Formats: sequence, structure tokens, C-alpha cells
Amino acid sequence: MLGEVEQVGARLRAVRQSRGLTLEELASSTSMSASTLSRLESGKRQASLELLLPLTRRLGIRLDDLVPQESADPRVRRPVIRRDGLIIAPLAPEGSPILTYKITYPVRTVLPELRVHDGYEWLYVLAGKLRLRLGEQDLTLSRGEAAEFDTRTPHAMSAAGGRPAQVISIFNGAGARMHTHTTD
Repeated sequence: MLGEVEQVGARLRAVRQSRGLTLEELASSTSMSASTLSRLESGKRQASLELLLPLTRRLGIRLDDLVPQESADPRVRRPVIRRDGLIIAPLAPEGSPILTYKITYPVRTVLPELRVHDGYEWLYVLAGKLRLRLGEQDLTLSRGEAAEFDTRTPHAMSAAGGRPAQVISIFNGAGARMHTHTTD
């Protein structure tokens, strides 16, 4: 793994190249030798404010743009929601622009009441079979099948067959609030 100094240099090089500047062009416009800039970019010269300030000003970036950011923990640790026999596991962090859930639909003898709300839903069946009533259509989706629909169309879902159905569902904000009763 690269040390912080090498990462600063590598990031500096990437920005310079993205601006279409050669070593010589950037060095001369900041009163620095091309050799010094080359050594800085390769991590062979220690980065100092004296060297970095003119470079960042010329490149139109902040010093922070050159410093590696500490990676946040990517794991999603949100509680499972249990509602009306559904098990709803959030798969995205709170406040995420993409609202994704793993929903387990229980086996039911009667399909839940058709609902209508603003939004869109995209779903993918992971396991089992899902009964999707969408307007006048009564569909059964099997493992590996997907569907997308406008949730202003009356709809209802439940497991089909003798075991629960596991589904990945992606909603816009209105759809997530309706299904999870949360404020995501």
C-alpha cells in the first residue's frame, strides 16, 4: 500500500495529467524545476506547504484534494423492519439516494389489499416465487426474474407456492416510505 506521501504525489500527477499539463509546463508556471516536481510526484521528495501551495493554486484544487481520505466503514448496519409479516432488511445506508431492501414475503392464503401510492419500484426475485398483482395482471415471478412498475398502478405482492419469497426491491423515496413506514 502506498504511503501518504506517495499518494499525495500520485494524486498531484493525476490532477496535472487531467488538466493536460506537462511536468515542464506546471513546474515553470509555479517557479519550480521540472526535476523537483517529478520527484514530488514520484514520492522521492517530501511534500511541503512551500511546494504544494503554488501547485494547488495553479491546478485549482485544495490541499485536502491531495490528502488520502479515511475510508468510512462500508457495511450497512441498520435494523431489520418487521411489519405485517414482512421482513424488510435495509441494504443501503440511511439517507442513501438509492433505497434498496431485501424483503421476505410470507406465504399467505389471501393476497394483501391492492395499494396505490406515488413512486416506482424495481424488484428482483432471489428465492421462492412472488405473486405480483399489478392492475388486472396477476403474475408469478420466479427466482431470477425482475419487474419494474409505476406504483400508482394498484398492486399487491405475496409469496406464491409453499415457501416465503425473498426479493431485492429498489424504491424511490415515496415507495420506500410506503413499504417501510420510515422517513428514508
